[in-house]
Amino acid sequence: MKSEQISIFDIFKIGIGPSSSHTLGPWRAAQKFIKSLLEAKPNCKVEQIKVLLYGSLAKTGIGHGTDIAVMLGLMDADPVTFDVASVQPTIDKIKKDKKLLLPSNEINFTYEEDIIFLFSESLPFHPNALTFQAFLEDKTGFSETYYSIGGGFVVKDGEDNNEFTHVDLPFPVENANDLLHWCRKTGLKVSGIVFENELAWRSEEKTKEGALKFFHVMRDCIYRGCHTDGYLPGGLEVKRRAKSLNEKLIGEQTYTDYHSWVEVIKKGGNGFNYILDWVSCFALAVNEENASFGRVVTAPTNGAAGVIPAVLQYFICFCDGNNDEKILQFIACASEIGSIFKKGATISAAMGGCQAEIGVSSAMAAAALTECLGGSQRQVLMAAEIAMEHHLGLTCDPIGGLVQIPCIERNTMGAIKAITASQLALQSNPENAKVSLDAVVKTMWDTALDMNVKYKETSDGGLAINIPISLPEC
Repeated sequence: MKSEQISIFDIFKIGIGPSSSHTLGPWRAAQKFIKSLLEAKPNCKVEQIKVLLYGSLAKTGIGHGTDIAVMLGLMDADPVTFDVASVQPTIDKIKKDKKLLLPSNEINFTYEEDIIFLFSESLPFHPNALTFQAFLEDKTGFSETYYSIGGGFVVKDGEDNNEFTHVDLPFPVENANDLLHWCRKTGLKVSGIVFENELAWRSEEKTKEGALKFFHVMRDCIYRGCHTDGYLPGGLEVKRRAKSLNEKLIGEQTYTDYHSWVEVIKKGGNGFNYILDWVSCFALAVNEENASFGRVVTAPTNGAAGVIPAVLQYFICFCDGNNDEKILQFIACASEIGSIFKKGATISAAMGGCQAEIGVSSAMAAAALTECLGGSQRQVLMAAEIAMEHHLGLTCDPIGGLVQIPCIERNTMGAIKAITASQLALQSNPENAKVSLDAVVKTMWDTALDMNVKYKETSDGGLAINIPISLPEC
């Protein structure tokens, strides 16, 4: 059986928060639908479009920005480049004018009538389903259904994994055992196997250029989040904390940009509490940006977007990791662990709870940090296993359907667990390990199948129903 082929550029994606499955995925689905519609009906004017949201997309869609995403996607705005400051003004104008500008023509569009939240209906393939219905001038219609399967991945109904470009990989990997086999056979590190496989898609130069762009977005997101005050949107009135924590840790020292900021951080020392506070600050900064419709890197999801940047920033500030080759090594190694979880389990909270998001991102970060700190290939896999083992069963129960509580703080926990898992693996002999990474991946999927649906990003259980809130009307 051929391995599913997942690239660095599948696991990591640049987009706009707050959710990869509920924002980025539906955004991409809307873009795909418009492209498909205009190819199928190039000379026919569109008169109306309706969007049907099912299951988890309906239940937490407003808090996750699904409604915003589909409107911007139907306009064919690009989440990689669209000005984040223009998101809310654009949506406000659509609602006020009751008009939506498609790539082909402008249509009448009434938000309250044309986006339909089917709270009690789900489609069998995946909980995150949405259907687009176009009504045309010639009185015909055009409809397609998509599934947002986690991490920004989108599948059209009837076309499994249609996002992937199939190539011949020199080192096909389906699970951790395959990865270890190739590492032993070639002597390459995990990141080395990844970079060799990436050559099947593009040149080494293009791969490194793209991977460094991911880092630059992560870096900018951390810095921006550490310097932005205020309250998060959505009605929970959650106050941002990264800026005040940054100011408390920096004290009276001054800086002018990211690079001088890093130097100031490094001068603060290596005390345990100091490092712990900074790791938390880095993670808070990213996910506060994510919750504010900021630009983040899906890693491997938006809800867990702060874990890998926080651990990578820890590596840069406190482990002398501030060079491009080490950063590339970190990103490549992390991506391979993420792909193993996607192949063997899921990276969708709607399928597996928060273990599929924070748990996977923590495992990715732990493995990457371990390799960059000189760990062996088996220690790398051991670190990933330890990190996930202690996230098994973690539920997804966002209060008010917003990616804020408990989501933002969970990123700090995932980052700290990743660093702890890495240290444990580096100080251990993996020959004595009783649990393999593949066993943990299988266990995670078994747990996902057993988990009650109310703990899978529906806001129907857990904290979401035990914390009294009153959100404003939409």
